[in-house]
Amino acid sequence: MTTNPAPKRGHKLRWTLIVLAALALGAVLDLYAPVRADLRNFDPRAVARLDNAMWRAYHERKPIPLFLDLAQLLRTQFHFPFLRSYRGAFHAARAALVFKRGQGRGDYEEALPDLRAYYGDIRGLSRTEFDVRRTAELELEWWIVHRERGLEDQDSLAHTVAAAAASLYRVTPASLETYGRKRAEAMAIRDYQSSHGGVTDTDWAKIGGLLDDSWRVLWEAVNPQEPRAPEPAKPTSVPS
Repeated sequence: MTTNPAPKRGHKLRWTLIVLAALALGAVLDLYAPVRADLRNFDPRAVARLDNAMWRAYHERKPIPLFLDLAQLLRTQFHFPFLRSYRGAFHAARAALVFKRGQGRGDYEEALPDLRAYYGDIRGLSRTEFDVRRTAELELEWWIVHRERGLEDQDSLAHTVAAAAASLYRVTPASLETYGRKRAEAMAIRDYQSSHGGVTDTDWAKIGGLLDDSWRVLWEAVNPQEPRAPEPAKPTSVPS
């Protein structure tokens, strides 16, 4: 007497559909459920280590490590949900690579849609409001200043770097002047060594030290020690 396999197949299919539906629901919640986080709550040393790794991956034209480090940074330090961290990393990495191939401002501005999407993802979970379009434009501006006159005009580079970060964290550019100068100095080492024999491990260690200093300065600027009035409560169940 033979056994009808149809009920077993139906049972397996039903469980397969249940698992797929659960995974789809989890993905939707990860990508779109309201999340609120404080961007000022990060470990400056951990951010600096990942930042240094991303600089090196970008310099050495390694898009996959750049993408993975970006996603890790967004998850561990800027509180992104898992899948959302990869979406944000994709936009940021693609913007960097589009810019890297550019030959002039018109080409560089092709990176703006991805920069806006990246900062839009950050704004979607940030408790502190900021202007997404303006922040994306300021980010691109320091990229352009660095590309076109970074070694010759360190003051302008430091200023534009500080202005971009100030727009994101809603502080004054003057409070981030040292942050901008540390990062400009780190870029100068990388740029100079690139055209004089290559960036060595020793150079990357110096760059890492400057990035570490820059993130410490930024953390101190956005987390002042004096008491502050609490921000007005905002509903966390409805995205703004």
